Amino acid sequence: MDTVIQMLHITKDFPGIRANDDVTLDLRRGEIHALLGENGAGKSTLMSVLFGLYRPEKGEILKNGKPVHIAGPNEANALGIGMVHQHFKLVHNFTVLENIVLGVEDIRGGVLHLAEARKKVVALSQQYGLMVEPDARISDVTVGMQQRVEILKMLYRENEILIFDEPTAVLTPQEIGELMKIMKNLTAEGKSILFITHKLNEIKQVADRCTVLRKGRCVGTVDVADTTKEQMSEMMVGRKVDFAIEKSPAHASGKAALRVENLNVRSKRHGKLLVNNVSFTVHKGEILCVAGIDGNGQSELVYALTGLAAAESGRIFLGGTEITLATIRERNNAGLAHIPEDRHKHGLVLDYPLAENIILKSYHKPAFRRKGFIRFDKMYQYTDKLIAAFDIRCGQGARTIARSMSGGNQQKAIVAREISEQPDVLIAVQPTRGLDVGAIEYIHKQLIAARDQGKAVLLVSLELDEVLNVSDRILVMYEGEMVADVDAQNVTAQELGLYMAGSRKGAAV
Repeated sequence: MDTVIQMLHITKDFPGIRANDDVTLDLRRGEIHALLGENGAGKSTLMSVLFGLYRPEKGEILKNGKPVHIAGPNEANALGIGMVHQHFKLVHNFTVLENIVLGVEDIRGGVLHLAEARKKVVALSQQYGLMVEPDARISDVTVGMQQRVEILKMLYRENEILIFDEPTAVLTPQEIGELMKIMKNLTAEGKSILFITHKLNEIKQVADRCTVLRKGRCVGTVDVADTTKEQMSEMMVGRKVDFAIEKSPAHASGKAALRVENLNVRSKRHGKLLVNNVSFTVHKGEILCVAGIDGNGQSELVYALTGLAAAESGRIFLGGTEITLATIRERNNAGLAHIPEDRHKHGLVLDYPLAENIILKSYHKPAFRRKGFIRFDKMYQYTDKLIAAFDIRCGQGARTIARSMSGGNQQKAIVAREISEQPDVLIAVQPTRGLDVGAIEYIHKQLIAARDQGKAVLLVSLELDEVLNVSDRILVMYEGEMVADVDAQNVTAQELGLYMAGSRKGAAV
């Protein structure tokens, strides 16, 4: 099998950190080559070098055996290299079609011509099973469709080497299955794929070979068919990883930590009830999980509980105190913590340093404020302690700008901030999205430790393995309603899948 891309001895430095340290990688024609590593191991940096977003300090890139100079994404596209980024690069007030042709528009006499582009996009979408609505605005379509738009952008430019950076991090299980099929179809046509992921199941499912990075260095390349998940995870983190977290039986005290009564949340856009007459209780000393396919009202439920959106009707109690109309700060001060599903939108101020993000919820408290001024020495001491405790990888320590950190380390920073507040109720929404197996293991242990200390944990997750592994009790949400309330020890993934698909609606609440 001939080699299409060789990256030889790539070294890339950022202030305070060497992201890639003498990394060599080769991609063969028609293969899916996985790139595996912990958060901050240098995977996205290496692919950004290949796509021309970064210039390496050392090393060279060969295409079809010939050295090439990639000074930017336009040069990469000219060489047939395309990339779907972890955080999509789309213009939200443009249509699907406008985003796909952006940068390679057909302009004649100063007029934009889209008729031919539309035909090509429709043909490509049918050929590869990437169904999109060409005239829909990006702001109005699902995350799954946004990803299809990113893939179509590459195919429209006739790229032969396709880079997928964490492509499944924001997708539902159904969309992940579709993407795996699409990737196999693409390689069957002779295209070559570099696939960054943390999910070992996905590597086993679609990849031919896997290169493992650890702390910026290449640990090795293995044939996926001949390597177990356990072996790959050990290569990645340098030790054995527990995939199934051991936990003692729940000791729910019977005391209600969070109680929701007849909650309704209506969409501002189309007036539909997104949360429909939902009632449940989370007890101290238990992890209650809300499971379901994405888009069934979980996000809107969390927004209402945390104060990010108003409920139309119903009541919310924290302990014995009603917080239905309380502000976000009042809820935080009352003992509610929130790990949000969108770390960029609701979790971090990306242009603030890590230390300022860590005290976002507590800067007004005496520990960090004196006579109206922030006590920076205390802020940095506290942040350094959390960096060490939660293994947050950041090149400049507490002064690292949040935007410059890897997605997984941004997530760790949010988890550290929320858990360290010692809340009575922790609402964790997709807390391990985009994390490597070592970090997932660590965060699952943190959630279980919080539960064992008598805290109440409300986990919202799309990952069935996580739901079954971590939860004590599971609620299933379908079309805005709770359709099942089951014990995690006495339910199978197949049963949960049926509830999530709505085929047993109303059976067991």
